[in-house]
Amino acid sequence: MKKVLKLSFLAFLVFLFLTGCQPNNNEQKDIFKYQGSYVGDNSAVGNIIMVLPGGEYLEEFALKTGEEPYGITIKYNWMPSEKFRRETAVNNATYLFALIRNADWVTFNFRNQEYKIAKEELQKWYGKDLSTYKNENGLKALIKEFTEDENKMNEFFLE
Repeated sequence: MKKVLKLSFLAFLVFLFLTGCQPNNNEQKDIFKYQGSYVGDNSAVGNIIMVLPGGEYLEEFALKTGEEPYGITIKYNWMPSEKFRRETAVNNATYLFALIRNADWVTFNFRNQEYKIAKEELQKWYGKDLSTYKNENGLKALIKEFTEDENKMNEFFLE
């Protein structure tokens, strides 16, 4: 009986240890903890990219930090529909520009399709300074308003 109790207690301790080491989902999803990051912060940029749509398909990313304008190239091993690629590019660029102070452009490579988005052009399209957003709710609403309007999307990608 004592042996069973000891084994049960030991199993309980192992369970507590393992569950205590699991990442907190709320912490993982709080992408705004990276606000104020810089293009040169490889860890912050990588963590942001991994949380954004398509992060699970990330093949590689590169940071251009040698001279201005600073930028990020993201390569995915993924080829969603054209509509979803465009929405993902706009969404992810919006987050990257809102969170990374000195990011001037970002290029998204979806296998054989590439989109390059400049911060200045995206902010002009939105009519908003993305660095003013302090939480995800407002940013999500802005992205949704513009990406759900097919005319606005076509306008952006035709420029």
